[in-house]
Amino acid sequence: MVNKQKVLIVDDDNNIAELISLYLTKECFETMIVYDGESVMGAIASFDPNLILLDLMLPGIDGYQVCREVRARYAMPIIMLSAKGEVFDKVLGLELGADDYMEKPFDTKELVARVKAVLRRYKPASEPKPQSSDESVEYPDLTINRTNYAVTYMGRNVDMPPKELELLYFLASSPNHVYTREQLLDQIWGYEYMGDTRTVDVHIKRLREKIKDHEYWKISTIWGIGYKFEVKK
Repeated sequence: MVNKQKVLIVDDDNNIAELISLYLTKECFETMIVYDGESVMGAIASFDPNLILLDLMLPGIDGYQVCREVRARYAMPIIMLSAKGEVFDKVLGLELGADDYMEKPFDTKELVARVKAVLRRYKPASEPKPQSSDESVEYPDLTINRTNYAVTYMGRNVDMPPKELELLYFLASSPNHVYTREQLLDQIWGYEYMGDTRTVDVHIKRLREKIKDHEYWKISTIWGIGYKFEVKK
């Protein structure tokens, strides 16, 4: 028997939370609801969700802070839910580690579709992967290993969510090749992704904060086009 995938719903609006739970349950997901930010970490420990639906406007600890705390310890995907539709709010949510962002009010069927799409893209670091020489790329002071989802930079391990690592690995696997943002979205997030190209920019920004430019290589912006992993010949 296949185990059901679990979704933790974090929303202080009982009606919305119950409606989301109802639709997800019909799609054979197991759900758990918590109504405030303070309960999230305990719920994760007891429920072990595959994905979190996180409302931003929570009593006490808001969704942004909850996202920070979750990302500091866990890598499961997070979809933020918010009535705030400004670009700043979306970018901030993505920068803090959210995998997707939906504005309220939303269509429940679309929400379910996004949950499924995000879960299809997500592969936990503990998932067994085939051993292959193609699963690792090395440069001076940088090793990216997609077999065990590990990055070593300047002799130390760097914590990196799966999508950041996959983006870095993809770019570094084709040095000096320029990719458009649309191509990177297709390759890393999949054609079903319903976000926009700003997602790529946010992930590149996070990578640059963790992996600084090196004497022999760097992540370069090609203005108006996209990005490349530039290697000096």
